Amino acid sequence: MVYQGNRITVTMLEDGIANMQYNAENESVNKFDAETNKQFGEAVSALEKADDVKGLIVTSSKGVFIAGADITEFVGSFKNPENEIKDWVVSINETFNRFEDLPFPKVAAINGAALGGGCEMTLVCEYRVMSDKAIIGLPETQLGIFPGFGGTVRSTRVIGIDNALELIATGKPKKPLEALNLGLVDATVSADDLQDAAIDLVKKCISGELDWQAKREEKLVPVKLNQLEQAMAFNSAKGMIFSKANPKQYPAPALAIEAIEKHVNLPRDKAIEVEATYFAKAAKTPQAESLVGLFLNDQLVKKLAKKHSKQAHEINEAAVLGAGIMGGGIAYQAASKGLPIIMKDIKSEQLDLGMGEASKLLGKMVERGKMTPAKMGETLSRIRPTLNYGDFSETDIVIEAVVENPKVKHAVLKEVEGLVKEDAILASNTSTISITHLAEVLERPENFVGMHFFNPVHRMPLVEVIRGEKSSEEAIATTVALASKMGKVPVVVNDCPGFLVNRVLFPYFGAFDLLLKEGADFVHVDKVMEKFGWPMGPAYLIDVVGLDTGVHGAEVMAEGFPDRMKPDYKGAIEHLYENERLGQKNGVGFYKYETDKRGKPKKVADDATYELLKTTTDSDKKEFDDQTIIDRTMLAFCNETVRCLEDNIVSTPSEADMAMIMGVGFPPFRGGPCRYIDQMGLDNYLALCEKYAHLGKAYEAPQKIRDMAAAGETFYATA
Repeated sequence: MVYQGNRITVTMLEDGIANMQYNAENESVNKFDAETNKQFGEAVSALEKADDVKGLIVTSSKGVFIAGADITEFVGSFKNPENEIKDWVVSINETFNRFEDLPFPKVAAINGAALGGGCEMTLVCEYRVMSDKAIIGLPETQLGIFPGFGGTVRSTRVIGIDNALELIATGKPKKPLEALNLGLVDATVSADDLQDAAIDLVKKCISGELDWQAKREEKLVPVKLNQLEQAMAFNSAKGMIFSKANPKQYPAPALAIEAIEKHVNLPRDKAIEVEATYFAKAAKTPQAESLVGLFLNDQLVKKLAKKHSKQAHEINEAAVLGAGIMGGGIAYQAASKGLPIIMKDIKSEQLDLGMGEASKLLGKMVERGKMTPAKMGETLSRIRPTLNYGDFSETDIVIEAVVENPKVKHAVLKEVEGLVKEDAILASNTSTISITHLAEVLERPENFVGMHFFNPVHRMPLVEVIRGEKSSEEAIATTVALASKMGKVPVVVNDCPGFLVNRVLFPYFGAFDLLLKEGADFVHVDKVMEKFGWPMGPAYLIDVVGLDTGVHGAEVMAEGFPDRMKPDYKGAIEHLYENERLGQKNGVGFYKYETDKRGKPKKVADDATYELLKTTTDSDKKEFDDQTIIDRTMLAFCNETVRCLEDNIVSTPSEADMAMIMGVGFPPFRGGPCRYIDQMGLDNYLALCEKYAHLGKAYEAPQKIRDMAAAGETFYATA
């Protein structure tokens, strides 16, 4: 035994070959946390003193090679001053450099995911062998940072500037063949042959058959490209990267490029100093705080889903009532995850529409090479379209997705309850109607919950699981388990009009309507909010949702929350709806829609809209600067999020933020509405509420904000 720790061990195998194995005891994956970094240093010290080691392989005892650094430790570390963050990263890099400089060849045997620090660990080896089941990559930009353990330095020298920039900026991991073609790994083999292949490579290095010193040397010296070739590589990469990621919204890729430009002509140790300097700059951006927080929130929400699922019944078959686009999307999602599902409707043409939706989505996967035609046929066979209830006696859960009308839903739910087994769960896909109200006609209201999918079902990850007054824990647990089984992220919320997401969204639309009433240009508002980070502005969003759906939802919300969601004027959305402008679904809403070259709807500003809006705009209309538009719309949105926390509609800021990001596309780099308030500062946010309180209740600060500001509290811990 060369070294023994509870994270890393170094043992001798044969012929002077050592095995440095990552095996974090009592952990599901290996990661570079503080203890692992400490033991890595100790293991390197032991190897520096071991005179009988001729070569070494790096392995993992887990299914994952190394998942990367411990993100939970970032939160504390990133609160330190920039120079301290740099020193912290440099100290870790010293161990990586010492490992790289050991006087014998090293081969990484990559058996599973080697991500972030895991990929960087492989890069300090001279050779890398990859299992056909593994993936490798540098995903740090998705956390608002970039590789800091020498990843930008070594990757540019191993795979070239252009390939390294693409790998780092996109953050997308590579499969074995892609990694091999890039030169990121030197061989791919079956999982069973991985360790033997790594040992064989080490033996070839020891015998002199492979020049491992030359492989190391290329990582210690500047990149071997002349200035013209470097300029071409950087310019082409910048064009590609900045077209996909706005540097003001996501600064990490731009900072990574700047760091690489500065260090490609330096030797390793000086280059790593540059990398550490820019890593510290990225770590101190608000985007890094938001995106690291977003990752941790995602982990928390998934843990809560597991906790909620503990009392779940087994789900072997589901059913959806109502075909069409939504029903077809739900059926597709279930079938694609291996769950048999019945799709029931009263009209055969609706069943055709639902099956057509599922076929279309699966067909696209076949076109992209992500599914074989045989697999598509197998998936479709899990969907059983039917015009009657004959097969419902053994169904474990029924999702009602009929028209958004309480009378229709009451009739359908009452009918199906009498046809399913006693412990079957009924779930309504309603987007606004009270679950407690819908349960009034049921004999077993304890078996009834809300299960709100977002459109399009296959793309939107969120499912709201709504607890009615009489919903049982078993019903909630089973519905949460189903959502997880369908590949969705469930968030459990309590019942109220609009639940969580739509309750928050409608004040945002209300703020938009009020801006238009006072003279704002809807195209300008959309551009401002898209620049702020939304995937689409409010006018475009309501066109996609459907103005008819918006008006119906607004009526429900006005009845539930008249103090802040019942305007005393007719807004632009309602007026356009009354003039039969429904949005994308009939080709005219705020915008008119034309078909682009790919057959997709393309929005065009419509003079007719401006003409119609003259009747809903004040005669003394005014123009608004960008910040005013942002402040007014985001106050209404964030205030209602906080009120949902006050009313215990949602339990935690983490769940609220994740729901808004996954459900309506709140800008991820801003972390969610609670994180947005934190970053603005509670006192500053309260002052903004007071500035606009004259506009109505939606803009007044909730009591929770007042109390938190007075106590110096934040939604997320600052220490």
